[in-house]
Amino acid sequence: MLIRLLRSHLRPYHRPLLAVVLFQFVGTMASLYLPSLNADIIDLGVARGDTDYILRTGGWMLLVSLVQIVCSVAAVYLGARTAMAFGRDVRSDVFEQVNRFSAREVARFGAPSLITRNTNDVQQVQMLVLMSCTMLVAAPIISVGGVVMALREDVGLSRLMLVSVPVLAVALGLIIRRTVPGFRLMQTRIDTVNRVLREQITGIRVVRAFVREPYETNRFATANADLTDTALRVGRLQALIFPVVMLVLNVSSVAVLWFGAQRVDADQIQIGALTAFLQYLMQILMAVMMATFMLMVVPRAAVCAERIVEVLDTDSSVVPPARPVTRVEGHGDLELRGVSFQYPGASAPVLRDISFRATPGRTTAIIGSTGAGKTTLLALIPRLVDPTAGAVLVDGVDVRELEPDELWRRIGLVPQRPYLFTGTVASNLRYGNPDATDEELWTALEIAQARDFVAQMPGGLAAPIAQGGTNVSGGQRQRLAIARALVRKPEIYLFDDSFSALDLGTDARLRAALRPVTEDAAVVIVAQRVSTIVDADQIIVLEDGGVVGLGRHEDLLADCPTYAEIVASQQTAEVTA
Repeated sequence: MLIRLLRSHLRPYHRPLLAVVLFQFVGTMASLYLPSLNADIIDLGVARGDTDYILRTGGWMLLVSLVQIVCSVAAVYLGARTAMAFGRDVRSDVFEQVNRFSAREVARFGAPSLITRNTNDVQQVQMLVLMSCTMLVAAPIISVGGVVMALREDVGLSRLMLVSVPVLAVALGLIIRRTVPGFRLMQTRIDTVNRVLREQITGIRVVRAFVREPYETNRFATANADLTDTALRVGRLQALIFPVVMLVLNVSSVAVLWFGAQRVDADQIQIGALTAFLQYLMQILMAVMMATFMLMVVPRAAVCAERIVEVLDTDSSVVPPARPVTRVEGHGDLELRGVSFQYPGASAPVLRDISFRATPGRTTAIIGSTGAGKTTLLALIPRLVDPTAGAVLVDGVDVRELEPDELWRRIGLVPQRPYLFTGTVASNLRYGNPDATDEELWTALEIAQARDFVAQMPGGLAAPIAQGGTNVSGGQRQRLAIARALVRKPEIYLFDDSFSALDLGTDARLRAALRPVTEDAAVVIVAQRVSTIVDADQIIVLEDGGVVGLGRHEDLLADCPTYAEIVASQQTAEVTA
């Protein structure tokens, strides 16, 4: 998965990557040439007292060092830009893919995991790309070039590399092998911490209302401790790397000096050549260390790449039409024909053989007990999910054949849990229509019975709204969400239990104000309160996913026991209250 992700998203940057390889090659060869020049200065300049040779060769060393510096800076610069561009592209692709998901796929992954995959996971793979450009490319060049240059200085001492290099590689390999499972577990632990933290922040009012701060604190502490313990285990293993590297480097240096001194005494090698050989050995061991360090980064990046590719490879259950219908005749005629819906792996369908028609100028209400499938039924209309049987038609065209933008343009949805975005009242209302004027916004607010409280807010339309609308009450959120749908001026209004947080007086005034505005549109209302839907043109009664009643309020009281039971239970509750 890692190779596949890198290949697909680094293909547009093949030229900068080739330039990185070229600069790294030139810079590495320059660094390998410096010890040889230093050896010549010692053996041919210092030993003979030839000042001109020292100055001349020293000048070459300065020039080679300058080339090395320029190439290294260029390689790091291009590598960093390429890595950042790679991260940007992957994040963008993941974000776009998640936006195509239906509610089913979002629920499968979970919001905390999707956030982690698009931030932390992408960052880990991005770091791999950066380190590959700065370390992985240079490591093999240094290793091969260092061996060649070391053999050029002295073949006898080169036998020490047959011991030190494998020892370092094996030691680091054993450490890294034990860190791989820890990296995999760390990503899961990060998901858990994000999930718990997100739940606590989102549900802070519930936590405080039930005095559950100690419990939530312990829950977060447990998740945090699990992540910390895993990170510490991996960190302790990583902490062994530097001491092991230094131990091998120092022992190898001592060995080179011990045996090299004997060869110098035997006049088999010059002092300058011994110094150069020692430097080459250090460079080779450092290259091995860089390569093994990359092996430590690769497993974590591979785990992250698997999680990223899993999102990118997941197809939405709501598939865009191959040949979408872009123009339809009609004005908000909605029909459901024998619609059924069943979640994958479920033993029974959520909806069974639902059929009804909602025409412009008429209000269709859906009522039923909790879990009857009301919200799922409403989600089928804007294609948040697709039916497993039957068809949903808008103006005579199956919604699965309509261009998505054309479908959504015709629908104004007020969800069961109204969500407001960070910004202002105006920016949230213009989410329905970016070109709406301030006058249109105030008109929508007045219809939604929200004008008074918005006018009292500091700034009016420019009043700030916190993420999720947490700085306004539940009833105010519902009215702002209704106003947002009104600003859109759609042909089909979908109200998913959108009046539940309103008092009966506000509910009645809002519905009365809606009638003239929606007289040319089809209105579908999901409600729990009978008083909200008593005047509807047709009421659909759901029970266990099936229609058990269809008609007006008076007819259903006489013919539908389920509806009569709902009405009686609510009347009893009102009398008791």
